[in-house]
Amino acid sequence: MPPRTTDSAPERRDDDQPRPGQETGGEPSAPREQGRAGLGTDAGTEAGRGEGPIDTGTSTSTSTESSPGTHDRPRADPESAPRPHAPSGNDAGADERVAVMRRAADGGRRWRAAHLAGCAALLAVALTGGAIAFGGTGDGRARTGTEAVSAAGALTPGVLARGDLDAGIESLQKHLRAQPRDFGSWATLGIAYVEQARTKGDPSRYPQAERALKRSLELDPGNDQALAGRAALAAARHDFTGALKDADRALKQNPYSERALCTRIDALVEFGRYEEAAEAARTADGRRPGVPVFTRYAYVKELRGDVRTARDVLERALEAADSPADTAYVATALGQLAWNQGEYETALDHYARALAADEDYLPALEGRARAQAANGDRAAAVEGLEQVVARFPLPGPLVALGELYEDRGADGDRAKAGDQYALVDAWTSLARAGGVNADLDSAMAAADHGDRREALRAARAEWNRRHSVHTADALAWALHVNGRDEEALPYARRATATGYRNAGFLYHRGVIERATGNAREARDHLKAALDLNPGFSPLGAREARTALKDLEGTR
Repeated sequence: MPPRTTDSAPERRDDDQPRPGQETGGEPSAPREQGRAGLGTDAGTEAGRGEGPIDTGTSTSTSTESSPGTHDRPRADPESAPRPHAPSGNDAGADERVAVMRRAADGGRRWRAAHLAGCAALLAVALTGGAIAFGGTGDGRARTGTEAVSAAGALTPGVLARGDLDAGIESLQKHLRAQPRDFGSWATLGIAYVEQARTKGDPSRYPQAERALKRSLELDPGNDQALAGRAALAAARHDFTGALKDADRALKQNPYSERALCTRIDALVEFGRYEEAAEAARTADGRRPGVPVFTRYAYVKELRGDVRTARDVLERALEAADSPADTAYVATALGQLAWNQGEYETALDHYARALAADEDYLPALEGRARAQAANGDRAAAVEGLEQVVARFPLPGPLVALGELYEDRGADGDRAKAGDQYALVDAWTSLARAGGVNADLDSAMAAADHGDRREALRAARAEWNRRHSVHTADALAWALHVNGRDEEALPYARRATATGYRNAGFLYHRGVIERATGNAREARDHLKAALDLNPGFSPLGAREARTALKDLEGTR
């Protein structure tokens, strides 16, 4: 799947509310002692493990990150999503897998409810690369399935993330017509618009978010909720300089703002500053441990090649998940991790668990389709991606569907593929109109399916802003398709230098090495790509096999 991005990461916490032990408007108290190890307890172990140089980038996260390419992981809006259809011959097996997972999840929830009634859930897990601890994923208050609204009648961000987003926004708008000077509700409305843009794949919501957050800051300059919201907005627009700046400002006001803590991690990841991102994750874990922090920490480890730790963290995050939304998000992250390693049946099981928690969770639907394609069930994959792009035509699934059409090669498939690639261009234009920097998305799609010169322009522009593994790979490939392989090779090497296990990156490097006369290295990397994830791309995998066969024949 494409990389996670920040706009893919869920915003689920009520960090506009006072922390336990903190009075409203007062100074934050010291973090409570949990009797457990946190991310910061083994800071020295990173160097001792002999990990490679830090030069990678993304999601989200989960989005995060999503994706980048994301890439994202949009959360489906419950009102706009179509209801399940009768299973066809292609998806009946997948639906049965989901049903089994749903029955297991129901039993697990009943057990957890009985268990948690008598004790606070604290899980401390020592991991090889440092210690990460699992606490409650909320803010320390009892969860009853619904959250209290404020005295003024406005909704908290946590309510919006877990419930009907459109209805929540409508309620906020009504409240603000009556109480136009409620700066907290203006901030919440701005955050809700960011979430709505992400879940609906509609960047036109971002200017509305910007205006709402600006109004909040006009009414109460420097309030941390609006600053954290503005940081999240900047990250969603791929303005990671602005995201980092506003996250830092918000954390000066409230060091325990989960949204600001997580956005800070996201921005550092996107810049390719992985040591700093890992330290930021340890800090966030010490202040606000929970699923959003755990998933970000796992992604930092994955980007540095530590798949085992990433999997361990995500599995324990799944155990700690206390809502269907968190279960769907973490299970999908596990599915993507398994898919990246070529473990397709395992990936399908994780996606089934995600869909058992939320049958309309689009990242899981997209991930399942990709895993089905890699596992040989192309008909189900095409059907699944057609359903995804019909609701949310984002670049990642559009390109994936187009390539499946091309690979199938039936009558009219080439035209269908062209339609998908054209929709990527339309989405890019819409994103830019909403203030989103879409150069990475544009470069990745255009290099293979569009204007190659535009791909190179966009990739260079993105590299000038941030040096992540994804921008390095995009620039390398854009240089290659423009016939500039000697220039491309250093970037292809840089994209794979951190140990990130990504078959697409290995494929790109192998092709570029072949073009520059490095036959032995080309064979090694093309073989590594196919050994790792032989179904990483319908077209790319086929081309990798052809190139490897040619290289083997000339030995």
